[in-house]
Amino acid sequence: MQMLNDEQTAKGSSDTCEVWAVDREKVASTKRRLLDDQVYAALAETFGALADSNRAKILHSLMSEELCVCDIACLVGISDSAVSQHLRILRTLQLVKQRKSGRMMYYSLNDEHIRTLLDVCLEHTEHG
Repeated sequence: MQMLNDEQTAKGSSDTCEVWAVDREKVASTKRRLLDDQVYAALAETFGALADSNRAKILHSLMSEELCVCDIACLVGISDSAVSQHLRILRTLQLVKQRKSGRMMYYSLNDEHIRTLLDVCLEHTEHG
């Protein structure tokens, strides 16, 4: 157990408790509600995809319009090949879907859950 000295406590320099004390009932209750580790791994991958500003910008762009790779490259300001790499990651995580029309490939958000996730994240970012 790590105890803080008075100077650390006064400065509020630590994010830990001053005393090690576990509330066994809260821990047991919360533990029963935890999901399988695979679910958290998938969640982390989704947020990892959003951790790249270009991918976040691509997803935000797709919230209002179905766009082709050329459109996305122009909007985001990166090359077609870079956009394709980002879209491959987003497609693998099922965040975007594609539709071919003639020689053009169009991308859009995979479903409303993605839109909701982005809306909530953007609202949180703007709120702070």
